[in-house]
Amino acid sequence: MDDAQGISKRELFRNFWRIAKPFWVSEEKWRAWALLAAVVALSLGIVYMNVQFNAWYNVFYNTLQNRDTQGFWGAINKFTWLAAIYIVIAVYASYLQQLLEIRWRRWLTADFNRRWLAGQSYYRLQLTDRETDNPDQRIAEDVDQFVGLSLGLSLGLLRSVVTLVSFVTILWALSGPLRFTLAGNEVVIPGYMVWVAIVYAIVGTGFTIWIGKPLVGLNFEQQRREANFRFALIRVRENAESIAFYRGEPQEAVTLGGRFAAVVDNFLLLIGMKKRLAWFTSFWGQLAIIFPMLVAAPRYFAKEIQLGGLMQIVNAFGKVYDALEFIISSFNTLAVWKAVIDRLSLFERGLARAATLPVLVPAPDATTLRVSGLRIAKPDETLLLDDVTLQLQPGERLLVQGPSGVGKSTLLRALAGIWPYARGALAYPQQVLFLSQKPYLPLGTLRDALCYPGAPVADTARLAVLLDTVRLAGLTGRLDEADNWSHTLSLGEQQRIAMARALLLRPQLLVLDEATSALDEATEAALYQALVEQLPDSIVISVGHRSTLRAFHNRQFDCLGDGRWALA
Repeated sequence: MDDAQGISKRELFRNFWRIAKPFWVSEEKWRAWALLAAVVALSLGIVYMNVQFNAWYNVFYNTLQNRDTQGFWGAINKFTWLAAIYIVIAVYASYLQQLLEIRWRRWLTADFNRRWLAGQSYYRLQLTDRETDNPDQRIAEDVDQFVGLSLGLSLGLLRSVVTLVSFVTILWALSGPLRFTLAGNEVVIPGYMVWVAIVYAIVGTGFTIWIGKPLVGLNFEQQRREANFRFALIRVRENAESIAFYRGEPQEAVTLGGRFAAVVDNFLLLIGMKKRLAWFTSFWGQLAIIFPMLVAAPRYFAKEIQLGGLMQIVNAFGKVYDALEFIISSFNTLAVWKAVIDRLSLFERGLARAATLPVLVPAPDATTLRVSGLRIAKPDETLLLDDVTLQLQPGERLLVQGPSGVGKSTLLRALAGIWPYARGALAYPQQVLFLSQKPYLPLGTLRDALCYPGAPVADTARLAVLLDTVRLAGLTGRLDEADNWSHTLSLGEQQRIAMARALLLRPQLLVLDEATSALDEATEAALYQALVEQLPDSIVISVGHRSTLRAFHNRQFDCLGDGRWALA
């Protein structure tokens, strides 16, 4: 975390612009710039209306001091239409800003999703990047916060600058010169209330930065710990049945309790720091209400200005102070914004690193599978298989066996082109299907799950035959029922759904990584027999421990450990 913060402190705005720029030059740029221009114009309109209200203060309070009834009701009438215009501008400024936010978030989320999914980066990140924790949170939450905070802070800064320019001029004219004698010399300070406001804001800002500096690191750490706790909760939900069988509730309670305790510990530090900051900002903000009156009151009591002038000075001082103390009121927001940029920058760096990892890209081959000089290692460079060479013709079925941990599944990952620690040459047909031991069932209907990753097949009769083949005929009536199928179906049923996919898609190359390990031997034999009969020209590669699988394969590859292998 400290390294990440160090990088982002030096390159905060460079990182911000790298994340923000693509949207503003994308296909959405014309709508985005038009919305931004409208929001900026309305924001300037709000400042203009505040200037009009400031002038109204002078008129209104003078009518009160002079007991001018007609002038009083005239001022009330003017306030009514000023307020009406202000409300319209403020409402549309907020609405259009939120519309711009959702457009920016939609585009940026899609962009991160695309880069996360491209080239199996979502898979490679977990192998190579220990900095990028919880990418789901970064896409779902950090992107949202980045957009909202970036617009809020930038537009707030714009309004503050314009307000400062507008009301400094007013305050300069209203406050007049301050005259006093120092060491026998007369000192004249023109527009003294402006200098008072500047000094007041600078002092407040300095103390705020000094007190609130630790908030940056604490906010970063809080987001990380919250994400870790949420991930642990998701793990319990996703593995509910296994935990229930193990009676693992006490251990899960310890794990969840430990992760939530980390959340609470950091949160206590965070709110403690916020409390320290709140003591000062609350005091300084309340003092700002009465302070200009104390400074301007001598001129009022000297009858140099009327009540309306005093109230106009107070209002103008407040606006100048509000503009100058933008950092004070936004320091915690700035800390969160910086933490979000840190996290998204680390995520981007991880995606860029994953995209540059070398992987084996299989060359296209019309019918055969060819492997030559294949070398496979672990991330720590421990050799698993060395100089693997083999060739499989259509209809050949290869069984891969060997002790656990010698590289059987990793061989299949290398064949799939997703293992970054493999070198060599591959070539095989383009119609390929890899089935893992734990099948993936997407959200949606059973029909969607059965046809994944292809489009849903409308021919219900055909799917019913497939379900019957894999001994799941009882699910035929539930094809269009949406459910969390990875929880509803047992592992054995999920593996049979995956085998039905193979029969449906009829790939030229079918690779099974212990894809029938949860089935009884009779069902496993029936499914492999169906593969032999219905996919006679497909190349089949299976990883499995059961000796009964040898009957359905005509070639065998044995992983012997330490890079050694044997082919028969």
